[in-house]
Amino acid sequence: MDSLATSQSGKATIERRRLAAVVLAGFCAFLDLYSPQPLLPLLMRLFQVSTSRVSLLVSISTGAVAVMAPLVGILADRLGRRRVIVPSAVLLAVPTILASTSRTFGQLLFWRFWQGVFTPGVFAATVAYISEEWTEGTGSTMSAYVAGTALGGFSGRMIAALIAQHFSWQASFVVLAILNLAGALAIWAWLPADSPRTQVRAKGSSILQHLRNPRLIATYTAGFCVLFTLTSCFTYVNFYLSGPPFHWSTAALGLLFSAYLFAAAITSKSGRVIDRFGHGKAVICALTFSIAGMLLTLIPNGALVYVGLAMCCSGVFISQSSANSFIGVATRQNRASAVGLYVTAYYIGGSFGATAPASIWKMAGWPGCVALIVSVQLFTMIVAARYWSRQTTLAN
Repeated sequence: MDSLATSQSGKATIERRRLAAVVLAGFCAFLDLYSPQPLLPLLMRLFQVSTSRVSLLVSISTGAVAVMAPLVGILADRLGRRRVIVPSAVLLAVPTILASTSRTFGQLLFWRFWQGVFTPGVFAATVAYISEEWTEGTGSTMSAYVAGTALGGFSGRMIAALIAQHFSWQASFVVLAILNLAGALAIWAWLPADSPRTQVRAKGSSILQHLRNPRLIATYTAGFCVLFTLTSCFTYVNFYLSGPPFHWSTAALGLLFSAYLFAAAITSKSGRVIDRFGHGKAVICALTFSIAGMLLTLIPNGALVYVGLAMCCSGVFISQSSANSFIGVATRQNRASAVGLYVTAYYIGGSFGATAPASIWKMAGWPGCVALIVSVQLFTMIVAARYWSRQTTLAN
């Protein structure tokens, strides 16, 4: 009996560490990616660049992620998920600390590009790892992972803002690099190797195969829209709140991203809803909640803007969790490359979300940006209703 109890306790410990490892992977993947957002007004003044040019600090990283994700997905299908996740997490710390040495805007862009290069090795391979290593409760595990991404996104922005406010923007990248490396070491220690039953190597033209799957195409479209809305919202809201009538400081803008903590808490509980009611219904409900939050930000009150943003990112993160877990339903083969294509679409959406609203911002300000974001979210709901219904899922 004692040996049985000891064995069960050991298995439970391994399972907790495995879950912690994938949550940490989500944390590390998003710790750096959007960390410059609260610094954009500050960096715009320091480097004397325009709004559209300083937004490249976000879009150049997301663009690099979009380019590298399919290649990383194919690599993970061939080598195994863990063999890609751990080195990518370690390498991510390198351009992060080197970014602190930048003396010109071009140098900072260069290192931001390399941060984007190493990010999909953590993101895409982890999503595929979850889809294959968890035989039950995939939605719940994916929700915990997405909650980790939300926590990482908040922490990166908050740390960058506070360190920049009290020390320098360069110091913020040093601190983020240290956190990156610590997280990578924990992932290396806690993440088990791929199980033998999932060690299936890529076969055939997996990319073309995925692009002929209408449910995956719909998922990629939804992924584009999801990150487009989130990046648009949390990039241009900084200019909205740093101007009249708010005049928020850099540190205050960093605190704005504590809304991610609210979103992370909700997302971590959403997995059971996805598992029970299906991906399509979960997305429609989540984005309805998100749209209500976006409309709330139009009221010129700082507290209400904050609540609206918390509602917005909660809906977006639940949608992201649903999309990630639906990939495992939509295809049974070469899942890492399928996730890689999803990440490409997702981050192309993020790149467009950082730069495309610039002209709308100039013409119509924050209300124009809100109108654009809501329109994209409505389109995402239509896609989910058409291709992610429970009947469609069961029929394939």
